[in-house]
Amino acid sequence: MNKKTIAIDMDGVIADIETHLITFYKEKHGIEISREGIQGLSEEKAFPIKENLHSIVNSKGFFRTIPVMPDAVESLRLLQENFEIFIVSAAMEFPVSLGEKFEWLKEHFPFIGWENIILCGSKRIINTDYMIDDHPKNLDSFTGKPIMFTSFHNTEKENYLRVNTWKEAVAFLHQTL
Repeated sequence: MNKKTIAIDMDGVIADIETHLITFYKEKHGIEISREGIQGLSEEKAFPIKENLHSIVNSKGFFRTIPVMPDAVESLRLLQENFEIFIVSAAMEFPVSLGEKFEWLKEHFPFIGWENIILCGSKRIINTDYMIDDHPKNLDSFTGKPIMFTSFHNTEKENYLRVNTWKEAVAFLHQTL
């Protein structure tokens, strides 16, 4: 039986970068940012000191210590029973993230083999049946079924099927079987 394929983004989808950025921003700059206060804002507006935000995400250890999204591990294990899962992350913009993302995946998602991990520059080349991502730019050129995972920066976007949690994502994908 050929399984349908799913490309799953890391940051903002299985890795809780929102919580991590809020924590880092406070630790590095002493600026408290609330989750509620950044809803609907772009990353640049949510975290206004751009050069400092850029240095945070380029700092050693940042990507290695991101918390896992609620229910992500259990959901991917469950989905893997009926789908072939590919983890796809546009990591080339932040070269320090390459090794850290791979180590993070080995720790939190050891059941996803190295051959199903794609660390790339652009996701335009991804050709799976489904893609779960939080950035519209990655979903815009996708030729399969795009699924937007809710994140603070995309709450105003309405172009895609949206899931707010991993439980919703699993329920939707199981309906497609």
